[in-house]
Amino acid sequence: MDFGIFTFGELSRDIDTGRALSPHQRLKELIELAKLADQAGISFLGLGEHHRHDFAISAPEVVLAAIARETKQLRLATAVTVLSTQDPVRLFEQFATLDLISDGRAEIIAGRGAFTESYPLFGYDLADYDALFEEKLQLLLAARDQETLTWRGGITHSIEGMDIAPRPLQQRLPVWVGVGGTPASFERAGRLGLPLYIALLSGPQHFARLVEYYRESAAAHGHDPARLPVGTGGHFFAAPTSQQARDTFYPYYRAYFEQNMPRAMGHFPRETFEAWAGPGGGLLAGSPQEVIEKIMLQYQVFGHDRYMAQVGLGGLPFAETAKSIELLATEIMPVVRKEIHAARRPGS
Repeated sequence: MDFGIFTFGELSRDIDTGRALSPHQRLKELIELAKLADQAGISFLGLGEHHRHDFAISAPEVVLAAIARETKQLRLATAVTVLSTQDPVRLFEQFATLDLISDGRAEIIAGRGAFTESYPLFGYDLADYDALFEEKLQLLLAARDQETLTWRGGITHSIEGMDIAPRPLQQRLPVWVGVGGTPASFERAGRLGLPLYIALLSGPQHFARLVEYYRESAAAHGHDPARLPVGTGGHFFAAPTSQQARDTFYPYYRAYFEQNMPRAMGHFPRETFEAWAGPGGGLLAGSPQEVIEKIMLQYQVFGHDRYMAQVGLGGLPFAETAKSIELLATEIMPVVRKEIHAARRPGS
């Protein structure tokens, strides 16, 4: 299994002082976290795209380019690109450029976006939410596959035999589809034969049938499901003991939910936090062993290929985030990989 981290670069206010990091500080911190993850052996970094004052990342490809020069091994991606409000051709050119700068480490995870501020900001109608994504995803794939592009647009414009340049270093730039819980999104990813990334904000059992549907859709459209990677991801914090993890993380997780969600929320109670962090919940906040058990439960349900941990939520201090990433790399990754290897052995 491949392991990664991702962040939205939120600028949560400290619940005691009312102050938040500036975007300048937060972006410098993210570059340092990327360097730490690279040195620790984490294999993937994703950055989310948001267009609000409480997030530092509206141009993830620019931040990823800076990180590319400071790292050696990390795969570099969005998590996610709000493709519906992007120009797919321009996006491909940006990530082809990132791929060249990073020596072939760029990926795109494209989604429709739970945060919708980019629609009015860039002049799109939310009524076209799904249609925009469907057509723009097709255009992105066409730009990836055709060095000289001819495209007949409906919502998008038409293109007559234009060069798409530069081309990436990788023969085929990876494009994943990021999904929440809509069956049509799973069907689309399977139909197009694209890798699937699932944002798990609840337990894996809620998504089991949808992943089956994705693989059925892939097979029905001539794709081999066994060759299509599936990734899962969600909110993450690890500490030496479960009690330490939950006591440390809760105030920041509460700040994240009360300040940085797509729609304003009221008080986020400790009882809800504990339920989500408990057995069967989607929140991975606990000791290394507790996190291992939850990732293995996901693996039993999905047989997935990548786990992505959303780190540093709610203004969690850099030092705490760094220690959590270190535990992921040194105590969680090796055990999960060993258990998966054992589970795959004949007769095991």
